[in-house]
Amino acid sequence: MKTNASEVITSLTTLRDYIRWAASRFSQAQIAFGQGTASALDEAAALVLHAVHQPYNLADGYLAAVLTLSERQAIIDVVDQRIELRIPSAYLTHEAIFAGLSFYVDERVLVPRSPIAELIEQRFAPWVDEDQVESILDLCTGSGCIAIACAYAFPVAEVDAVDLSADAIDVARINIDKHGLAESVMLYHSDLFAELGDQQYDVIVSNPPYVSLAEWQQLPAEFLAEPEMGFKGGDSGLDLVIRILAGAVNHLTDQGILVVEVGSSALTLQARFPEVPFCWLEFERGGDGVFLLTGEQVQDYHDLFLAALG
Repeated sequence: MKTNASEVITSLTTLRDYIRWAASRFSQAQIAFGQGTASALDEAAALVLHAVHQPYNLADGYLAAVLTLSERQAIIDVVDQRIELRIPSAYLTHEAIFAGLSFYVDERVLVPRSPIAELIEQRFAPWVDEDQVESILDLCTGSGCIAIACAYAFPVAEVDAVDLSADAIDVARINIDKHGLAESVMLYHSDLFAELGDQQYDVIVSNPPYVSLAEWQQLPAEFLAEPEMGFKGGDSGLDLVIRILAGAVNHLTDQGILVVEVGSSALTLQARFPEVPFCWLEFERGGDGVFLLTGEQVQDYHDLFLAALG
């Protein structure tokens, strides 16, 4: 239902007012969260601040600022859009925050939200010595957020970013240019490892499509607005994950690590390979379904992974 703009504009005046009002509207409309924000209040703050051209980390003291009439109308318009269109807020603002960095996003890529951001901020400690990391591979890079965050965390490392989607490569290039990292991050339009030759990496990290077909069909409208290529991992959700496990042996250094997010398919993966000692990582800021294997483990279980390809 459309907002009665005149009533809202005359009764609400401050940033705090509009964040509270937007949160109430979102709760009433039962929109879905989880694409960069976790609650109605977080979603409201992100959209309201964007509508008045303020940063997402604006100091609390400014929340009492009185908005102009045009600013109030801009907020009302974007809140109505979010409810009516049922698309992620990041597609309205064309911005997502990942690892404390700002990224351009649109309908060509998934909205960045992986808990892997926390690992990157910690420079993958304690599993690698950050001074020994010379090369990093981001498979299924999408917007380029993981690769770019890695380039910041490991400024002397070479970072390669791979995606099969030409649209995603275009968005990743926008973000690489935005962050001035054209000399640090190399893009490859590739089906996983296909175009990488015999290049080896100290860290291979990936947030691939891992949602099963049945689960994808049950997702809320906001998630279905994202490119399905970024979600679908086949009937089991593991099609690409198994290919990554099987192919990593040729591209991971002996002391390297493989980090892959499999989200809701974690139990399916563990059941598929009960012999494999996946290290399931924990996150202070929430999130799960991310495993780590060492280069030695990838080698030890290579035959098992290869056989699973059928």
